[in-house]
Amino acid sequence: MISSLLFICCIIPYVSSFSAEQRKLSSDFVLVGEPIAISCQIAKIPTLHSDYNLTWYRNGSDTPITTETRSRIHQRDNVLWFIPATLEDSGLYECNVRNSDSSDKEYIHLHVFKNNDGLCFNGETMYKQKVFMSIGGKITCPDLEYFNDENNTAPEIQWYKECKPGLLQDNRFLSSKGDIYLMINNVTMHDKGNYMCQTTYTYMGIQHNVSRTIYVDIEEGPKKTPPVFVYPKNHSIEVELGSHVIMDCNISSSISTLNPYWQVNGEDVNIFDNTYEEQFYEKPSQGGGFIIGARFNISKVKSKDYSHKFFCRVLHPYGEAVAYVVLKRPAPNIQGYLIGGLVSLVFIIVAAVFIYKLLKIDIVLWYRNSCHPFLSKKVSDGKIYDAYVLYPKNRVSCLYSPDIFALKVLPEVLERQCGYNLFIFGRDDLPGQAVVNVADEKINQSRRVIIVLVPESSCYNVLEDTSEQQLAVYNALIHDGIKVILIELDKIKDYTDMPESIKYIKQKHGAIRWKGDFTERSHSASTKFWKNVRYQMPPRQTVSPSELQLLPTAFNSPHSIMLER
Repeated sequence: MISSLLFICCIIPYVSSFSAEQRKLSSDFVLVGEPIAISCQIAKIPTLHSDYNLTWYRNGSDTPITTETRSRIHQRDNVLWFIPATLEDSGLYECNVRNSDSSDKEYIHLHVFKNNDGLCFNGETMYKQKVFMSIGGKITCPDLEYFNDENNTAPEIQWYKECKPGLLQDNRFLSSKGDIYLMINNVTMHDKGNYMCQTTYTYMGIQHNVSRTIYVDIEEGPKKTPPVFVYPKNHSIEVELGSHVIMDCNISSSISTLNPYWQVNGEDVNIFDNTYEEQFYEKPSQGGGFIIGARFNISKVKSKDYSHKFFCRVLHPYGEAVAYVVLKRPAPNIQGYLIGGLVSLVFIIVAAVFIYKLLKIDIVLWYRNSCHPFLSKKVSDGKIYDAYVLYPKNRVSCLYSPDIFALKVLPEVLERQCGYNLFIFGRDDLPGQAVVNVADEKINQSRRVIIVLVPESSCYNVLEDTSEQQLAVYNALIHDGIKVILIELDKIKDYTDMPESIKYIKQKHGAIRWKGDFTERSHSASTKFWKNVRYQMPPRQTVSPSELQLLPTAFNSPHSIMLER
């Protein structure tokens, strides 16, 4: 009882400190002076790849335990060895497993104990097993898998009950040489008690005793039922080519004498491939009965392993039970492709938007000239003119010539080169017609209104409240929603004195600034200025391919005109 309290007091601080981090904690015990081999359970995960590193530490130390095999405490083949253990070895040990993807830790508390006075065991540190009367029984000498001799032969075991030898003299008890089991026939309640199995382990020429004490409880046998597969479950697992895989066939059964085995392609695994390894084990189940297993070890997964089912089979009194597992390649990691595709898509969209903004006018004009005549089948809007041109009338001694621009340049480019139909007051009206009537009629028959502005309002007063201007702006903005195109014959820095309607149009749609001259080289429809005007004009109703070069020209043309918004 005292040793139990000491163990609890020793382990509670570790449990409380680690629970917050959800660390794995287990315990092991050994008789002082005997060797013990402690394995790390997380290194036995079936899908763990072979390229992992396992390191042992004593808790609180950053120094790994040595791998020097001559040392009393050392790490050998991922197993922590104490040969032999001393009382000072009691404590917490850390197993650290890392591979290329992740890392994990497991903590094992080792308790080195002494036997009770006058006994060959310690009542607080025993293995517990059950034997059932109705089906016979079998006791297992546990945790001996690392204590084979130098020829890898299982050790010879001596059995004792209540520390007394001669157990096998009773014919009801049977243990074969090299067998870790003690078979009991005709089990009775008198077979309950403390059993000890003992063997020897020779290391570096020194022989050490290895003993296990098992408390055996006798119970009425459970109802006989067919065995149930705990694993596998007729499923698949993902494993990398060339990786190391361990698969356990675990069967829960009330019968301890079952022997599960693995088969591939109708053959035992070691016959199908001599590199495969199979190991059998058995342990009591917490709910009664047994967990019987066959461990299947593939040291290096080959391509052929993906094309077969691995069957675990077991024969029992009621027939045969079969379950399988399939190895498959891991699903490709498409995250990188998705990210790359997403980045490429975003780049393409941004580039397309940038190119469209840069070449929007050329693209629209090219579409109008190339595709619009074939695709557009709109019903006539009843309009006669493509644009109504409003410009200031010349005054004496002024620098600008809006008459020349409106009466010569505009018709030359928009009408002759581009095929538009303009109404220019002063050119197309008939003598004697009232200005208001003509303006009202012709604006209603036009798709656009072009207003020519000049910097010097004193010279070209288009801003006077003439009835023509009022009517044009009213119809364009309010009545018909006609789009207005403002053309500046030079940069106008101040719109303060402009009418509110002109300010509104300038703010909403901007203005196109003319910086050319009145020579023929400025009269090309392919210059930037005229492209901007054509872009704001409606699509032409009919186009002759010879009238205009269809392909857009570069913006760095010597005739380029800046668009100011």
